[in-house]
This record gives sequence, C-alpha cells and structure tokens, in this order.
Amino acid sequence: MIESRCGLQCSECGYREQMNCGGCSSIEKPFWGDACPVKSCCEDKSHGHCGQCEEFPCGLLNQFAYDKEQGDDGKRIEQCRKWCVE
Repeated sequence: MIESRCGLQCSECGYREQMNCGGCSSIEKPFWGDACPVKSCCEDKSHGHCGQCEEFPCGLLNQFAYDKEQGDDGKRIEQCRKWCVE
C-alpha cells in the first residue's frame, strides 16, 4: 500500500498522530511547511509515488533521503522500489 509520494512509511512516523497527519497522499500541505517539493513534483507528473518516475531516483529525492538531519539513508528510495514490484 502506497503511504507517501517519496517512500516514507507514514504508519511508522512518530509525527502522524502528534500532528494529526494523514500522509502526503491525502493532505494538501505538510505540517512542517507550506509545501513539499517532492510531493509537488510527483503529483505534477501524475505519479502515485516517486518510483514511477523515469528520473527515479532524482536529485531532489536523493537530497531528502540523505539529508543529515531528516533523511533516512535511502530507506524511502528502497520503499519506492518495493512499491513498483507490488
């Protein structure tokens, strides 16, 4: 089941309940800012998640996945790959 555009597992997110977040595939804007560039890019291309894009994994997704403070060392990229084969 696709939970996000970038591959994050929303069901494992500690902010989900705390911030009343329904996940980026069901909200207009994230709780942490005005917009998410990964979500916007994915939705502008009419993809369910980033793994469906010809440019996957792009520089923007890599930047998010490997961010020193908020990244997950590429876990979200691997999740998108899994969603592609499901």
